[in-house]
Order: sequence, then structure tokens, then C-alpha cells
Amino acid sequence: MEIELRFFATFREAVGQKERVETFDDGDSVGDVLASLEAAYEGLEGQLLEDGDDGVAIRPQLSVLKNGRDVTHMAGVETALEDGDRLSVFPPVAGG
Repeated sequence: MEIELRFFATFREAVGQKERVETFDDGDSVGDVLASLEAAYEGLEGQLLEDGDDGVAIRPQLSVLKNGRDVTHMAGVETALEDGDRLSVFPPVAGG
């Protein structure tokens, strides 16, 4: 399946572009895609997922949207993906 990936701020710098389409296996979840991205891009390694008491989770303060909806309000890393979905990844933002 093809997934449109969108990266922002420091994640865009790590990947080298704002948007790209990548092919993943049918049935892959958000967690599978994020793990694949961490493995593929040195600048993303350890930035997207973390091991916790309940297993692998999206790092705190990180926003991951599937078709504009925050996956933490869905099934988190287990959120299913389908061909043509758009996954947007935002790093933590600080301000004052």
C-alpha cells in the first residue's frame, strides 16, 4: 500500500523533504510505519517511538495524524493504515 508521509520542522530536515509517498505492506500499522522511518533515516532514529511499560508507544509530545486525526485518539501505534492514507509527523514544539 502507498502512504503519503508529511514531515514538519526538524523531522523535515532529517528526511530532506516535506512530503513523500512510500510503499508499505498491507496491514501495517502506524507503529510499523514509524519504526520503518526510524530505521531508514538516521535523524529520526529514536525520535518517534519509545518502549514503555505497556509496550512500544509514540514518544510524548509528538503529534502523529492519520488523515488529519490524532492517532492517540484512535488506537495509537496500533492504528490501522490503508492505501492512500496520509500520515503527518510533527516534532515537539516549545514556545514562550
